[in-house]
Amino acid sequence: MTITMNNPKMMIILVYLSISSLSAQTLINGFFPKQNDLTIASSYSYKAFDNFYRGETLTESNPMNMGEITSSIISIYGEYGFSNWLSTTVTVPYVSTSNEMGIDDPIIGESQVEGVQDLSVFLKAKILETKFNNASKLAVGGATGVTLPVGGYEAAGILALGNGATAYEGCGFVQFTASANVFVELQAAYSLRNSSDFEVPNAMIYSAKLGYYNKWFYAHAKVGVQNSLSGFDIGSPEFIAAGGAAALPETEVDFANLYLDLYVPVYKNNFGISTGYAVTMEGQNYNKASSFSLGLVYKTN
Repeated sequence: MTITMNNPKMMIILVYLSISSLSAQTLINGFFPKQNDLTIASSYSYKAFDNFYRGETLTESNPMNMGEITSSIISIYGEYGFSNWLSTTVTVPYVSTSNEMGIDDPIIGESQVEGVQDLSVFLKAKILETKFNNASKLAVGGATGVTLPVGGYEAAGILALGNGATAYEGCGFVQFTASANVFVELQAAYSLRNSSDFEVPNAMIYSAKLGYYNKWFYAHAKVGVQNSLSGFDIGSPEFIAAGGAAALPETEVDFANLYLDLYVPVYKNNFGISTGYAVTMEGQNYNKASSFSLGLVYKTN
């Protein structure tokens, strides 16, 4: 079976991946829409954690004994295919974060913070695609884009919505799809981060994904990794000297997350519902969190 953009199974994948891209740490996915295809998606995610990594040490409580810290995230995603090899994606989330003890953040001065976070705009291009006689396929691609803090939020503090940096990002990926509809995707990216208020560390971002699809559903498991290239640890003398919680954007944030995602088409491959689960496997100056998501997608075809 040759995998083409007109295949209903491929349409299922492209619809699903718009939701997958909303919560994943890596920048893009390895599938391409065809020319003039438009996807619009929305998702709701609930994230919670009650302990975090102070440096590389997992603690049994949150900063300032805030108890469980939760975030509700509503994301809007759009993707458009300029051609069969070039597309653009736009993502913007609205985030609400609070803690169960109702303790005010020492920097922000509130126990609940909400607002628009960062706008991301990317261009993705197919560099090479090779199809083999057994209907398997190898694709190589890349993407570049920018993430802008458009919400005007306070970047310092425990409950901050983001690090407030403008990130210029580029990545490359390779994807192999077997004739049995099983695929493997590897991705590597560099994130150059700039802020007028903080020295936010640049980072390398990696992911490895294993997935399967048919006409009834799509599923994948993915490991996403971030490796910051500088920064200091929470609780270190450098952290305290820099202002403690006021310097959180300058810490070295590393993590490895596991993502499990499922998509089921609902109506004529135009509408579908997705669900996902993510958990932190290990981290440095990062929260030990888990999250659940539910999404609705519409795609023209």
